[in-house]
Amino acid sequence: MLTISQNSIFTRGISPEVSKVIPLKEAIQRYVRPGMVIHTCQTGVRWCSAIYYEIARQFWGQEGIFTLVGISMNFPQSILVHGRMVKKVITTYCGDPYYTPSPNPVFQRAFQEGSLEIENWSILTLPLRLKAAALGLPYLPTRSLIGSDMARENKAYFKVVHDPFSPGNEVGLVKALQPDLSIIHAWLADPEGNAIFLPPLVENLYGAMASREGVLLTVEKIVSVDVIREYSHLTKLPGIYVKSVSEVPFGAHPSGLSRVGMREMDLYAEDYEFVEEVHQKSKDPKELQAWIEEWVLSCRNHQEYLRKLGYRRILQLKGESHLDSWRFDIKSIEDLPRTEAYTPLEMAVIVMSRKLAERVQKEKYRTMLAGAGIANLAAWLCYYRLKEEGYPLELMAEIGLYGYEPRPMDPSIFNQRNFPTCKMVTDTHTLMGVLMGGENNRCIGVLGAAEVDRFGNINSTKISQKRFIVGSGGANDIASSAREAMVIVLQSRKRLKDKVFYITSPGRNVSTVVSTMGVFEKLKGDSTLSLTGYFRMDDSPPEATIEEIRSNCGWDLNVSPDVVEIEKPTVKELEMLRVFDPHRYYLGPRPKS
Repeated sequence: MLTISQNSIFTRGISPEVSKVIPLKEAIQRYVRPGMVIHTCQTGVRWCSAIYYEIARQFWGQEGIFTLVGISMNFPQSILVHGRMVKKVITTYCGDPYYTPSPNPVFQRAFQEGSLEIENWSILTLPLRLKAAALGLPYLPTRSLIGSDMARENKAYFKVVHDPFSPGNEVGLVKALQPDLSIIHAWLADPEGNAIFLPPLVENLYGAMASREGVLLTVEKIVSVDVIREYSHLTKLPGIYVKSVSEVPFGAHPSGLSRVGMREMDLYAEDYEFVEEVHQKSKDPKELQAWIEEWVLSCRNHQEYLRKLGYRRILQLKGESHLDSWRFDIKSIEDLPRTEAYTPLEMAVIVMSRKLAERVQKEKYRTMLAGAGIANLAAWLCYYRLKEEGYPLELMAEIGLYGYEPRPMDPSIFNQRNFPTCKMVTDTHTLMGVLMGGENNRCIGVLGAAEVDRFGNINSTKISQKRFIVGSGGANDIASSAREAMVIVLQSRKRLKDKVFYITSPGRNVSTVVSTMGVFEKLKGDSTLSLTGYFRMDDSPPEATIEEIRSNCGWDLNVSPDVVEIEKPTVKELEMLRVFDPHRYYLGPRPKS
């Protein structure tokens, strides 16, 4: 009879010879080479910053040696662009997220000088390209991009074809994209590289599973395989795809890691102040270079970076990551102005929230998806307005948030304090592809714009061949697939144009534009926008107000015969709006009393 001992082949564990644990510096030396297409994965965490910093240390001074792929290019990637190591980025957004979503000066300068090529996609179509590669398929279908200038620019990788199963209809095809190497930061992994990621999962791990040479992985903590087995439902990356594992605590900073799904983990919040400091220094190449010398190149490793960051700052960010930390900011609401005075921008946001509530109830929409900035402030205000009325509306965000309730004090649409309020946390494929854009969606979209034209076409990508803004993000997907889209914009002839310079998002589903001066809608049977409502900020007669709107509009304005004056904001509306943005990052200067 066969006797099975405790030391037999059936004992659980992992043998030392399969361990892939090496220091980060050695991992970069061993696996990163000039000429690579490097996928910067964003799955649950915004940045794998420690990896970017170490790549900068080892390859500084070598020009045009990398192509970067990632749904969002922000300040950590801009360090490599500033150092001229990057010749091309394949992305959906080039900008910084905090304190406000805004263009990143480094990408703008490099694009203008011609040293950087930017290949533009949307936040759904780029992950679909990576997913196709992971599946071993040549392409995947999509409804996004059709009718946009991205379709024209990317014709080598995007085709519009006749749907073979639905005669008379068209569908877009995105070509598979296979990177050479993926770089990722995770929460936990065992020595083999089986890694835990907490939601929201954003692009998910398809790009990592598609990479030719696998994944260079950093983690907060290396744990035993028994821990991985205990949390196997949170293990999203199998170790067979991983080249190396490096334990790098705080390796995502200034990004943060949420604790949704694993409350006992010791994690940290996003460091807005740090990001804003670098953003400001990025405006001057010399100041940015000095910052990089101080924070990246002069630090021999990540441990020196953390010592420079400081014990007090680290502890503060750990404390801010707790699920109820927002409650400790609530006292600053007492400092908000109690005044009936308001700005044109506050008026626009409040009016947009009213118009959204009207459309949601009329069309019986059940979900709402907003872009960042003042668009999401309008969506949040609408949500709480409808909640008071007992209407069941679910807020969504493109990174995978469903059914969330926005917390006060932080206007960022992706702020981690909103994560625990979700009814579901998923990924971009499910959120944008199904819940927002699927066959049974009942979603209305809310978007901002750098430019909008009389057809409702939106531009957030370029305003000249040399001037880059930020890109699509999820805007094209929303405009292409939501049941209806509404746009909020600052009014001027430079923004309300007869024809936008670049069509980021086609206007076929855009029904309404709210500006800082009035409301524009497509009347029944019309494909162009007409003025249907105006704001009076002073005692000017209606005719003079409409004429001022006309003079600040870039097209031959059509005024509805039923045009009306829009009611002023109530004190309640103003106070609710200001609770979301008490520091006025998005709302701008306070109103004059």
